[in-house]
Amino acid sequence: MLQRFILSAARRQTLFCLSQQRGIHERNKKAMGLVAKGWSALREVDRVIDHTEPNDPRLFPLLRSAKDNFELALEVDNMNTHARYWLSRMHFKYDVPGACKLVGAALLVEAANMGDADAQYELGCRLRVDNKYVKPDQQAFYYIEEAVDQLHPGALYLLGAVYLAGDCVKRDVASAMWCFHRASEKGHAGAAIAYGSLLLKGYEVPEVITRFNSCRSPSTGCIRRKEMKAKHGQNAMEMAKEQFRIAAEVGCDLGFHWLKRLEGYQKIQVESLDE
Repeated sequence: MLQRFILSAARRQTLFCLSQQRGIHERNKKAMGLVAKGWSALREVDRVIDHTEPNDPRLFPLLRSAKDNFELALEVDNMNTHARYWLSRMHFKYDVPGACKLVGAALLVEAANMGDADAQYELGCRLRVDNKYVKPDQQAFYYIEEAVDQLHPGALYLLGAVYLAGDCVKRDVASAMWCFHRASEKGHAGAAIAYGSLLLKGYEVPEVITRFNSCRSPSTGCIRRKEMKAKHGQNAMEMAKEQFRIAAEVGCDLGFHWLKRLEGYQKIQVESLDE
């Protein structure tokens, strides 16, 4: 009888846990649907805002719809960091009725502390200001590093620039190149241009990058020499061209400019060799 009672209690506990998890999943799903609707409205605003005034009354319905959807998402799931982040952007960036920068700042800090990479990056950027009462650079660096841990491309690019300039930290070109490389892999145009430029200046690819591409066979552990030669045997100019091509693919004019210059330089080299 005791065994039957224990089994019945365990079954009820399992059903309760499953029901609770199902409820959390349903709330998350509903909240993300509302966030998607709000984001779509903001995307439409961004598409037309450059062709009109920021406080154009025709934008108010879209802005109100986005704000309402983000607020509803928070009501459904108070732990949704995406809704917090986008709602904070609305208070900061857009001329939406009822906008308040203090509310936006509070939401941004909450989203960053809850682990949202976009919020951590934006908060780190906003903290990089002069203030004699606090040390914003240390706080900014903390949030930027938190976003870098999640491989946020903007944060990787900014941290690479910090290492390259030696701002707040010891100058470290290898760390800067690693940051630019990882951001470039995620399609960040500025990072691709910076990485390609450093390669053209003669800086070697850091070992931390080549180590993960050592091309060892999973079965024998031996180095795949042909694959390594194809991957790392490229000269700096070819590797830089690949980076500028990444920037050009996302519409960066500087990427097109560098590609044109390198193609012209290579053409001159070929002509001089033919002579």
